[in-house]
Amino acid sequence: QVQLVESGGGLVQAGGYLRLSCAASGSIVSINAMGWYRQAPGKQRELVATIIDGGRTNYADSVKGRFTVSRDNAKNTVYLQMNSLRPEDTAVYYCNAKIVTIQAIHLQQNYWGQGTQVTVSS
Repeated sequence: QVQLVESGGGLVQAGGYLRLSCAASGSIVSINAMGWYRQAPGKQRELVATIIDGGRTNYADSVKGRFTVSRDNAKNTVYLQMNSLRPEDTAVYYCNAKIVTIQAIHLQQNYWGQGTQVTVSS
């Protein structure tokens, strides 16, 4: 029904930058919140940043001032610009979206991307 496809991960040195993208496709009626979570080895998945349809954003304290989340509603795509990267930002980054589909028009469902690896070397 719905796919979230991420791109943009990779290996970067501390202080560098990366830009993640996540495009949603399928039988989409509307998308409310979109955002990014991450999971480092041995740790629980944690929120990085979210953006709702109206444009309001929310960030984890650890990334405020360094990361920027944005979305292109026409393309059903969410972005994460990551600047001043630190080794502790190393994790698998997952895209998340809360989507209403044609098949379940009265239900908002939670979808996840497959994850993209971000590795920051010191």
